[in-house]
Amino acid sequence: MQFFLDSADIQQIAELTAIGLVDGITTNPTILAKANRPYLQIVKEICAIVSGPVSVEVIATDHPTMLKEALIIAELADNVVVKLPLTPPGLQTCKELSQRQIQTNVTLCFSASQAILAAKAGATYVSPFVGRLDDVGQDGLVLIGEIRAIYDQYPDFNTNILAASIRHPIHVVESAKMGADVATMPPSVLQQMFKHPLTDRGLEQFSADWAKTGQTILAAA
Repeated sequence: MQFFLDSADIQQIAELTAIGLVDGITTNPTILAKANRPYLQIVKEICAIVSGPVSVEVIATDHPTMLKEALIIAELADNVVVKLPLTPPGLQTCKELSQRQIQTNVTLCFSASQAILAAKAGATYVSPFVGRLDDVGQDGLVLIGEIRAIYDQYPDFNTNILAASIRHPIHVVESAKMGADVATMPPSVLQQMFKHPLTDRGLEQFSADWAKTGQTILAAA
């Protein structure tokens, strides 16, 4: 499973990418607006830090303008993925971009039927929103399993399932068990995945026991 960060925070992206576990980045207009900096400049900076896919969303809602914006976004860097809403104009734009060999991420997916449409449009990624479905009383993880079961029936569907709207590490684990190709998460969730009280307690004990020996590996080398 690949891990993407859902963020436009340059410092956090750089710090977590340096660990070597971040495969890509997703953004959306809300995240980029919070950064309060020029939209395209932030994208260029992120693409310079991360070698993997960086999803950047169009703003328009009609096909002709979406396509114009998409072509501008696609030129920002070689690793940019154009993010499109799961609407008729969005899928029309997705189809045209896929024919031009431009990678796409179809977002705001809330049903298996929508995911089928995204695959037929040639989307590189489809983003089912797990957490937002949970918010309205549905089990968002069920959708991941449904999409996986459908896609596995059709070898011609090459769309990757990108579990989005991840709220906590359990969402990541369950999405992985259901076969999601990617999980995109806020930096805070990735940081939580490192944490366990027994890990901290064990490390403290190992460090204390080693300190009693008075030895250092560096001095012995």
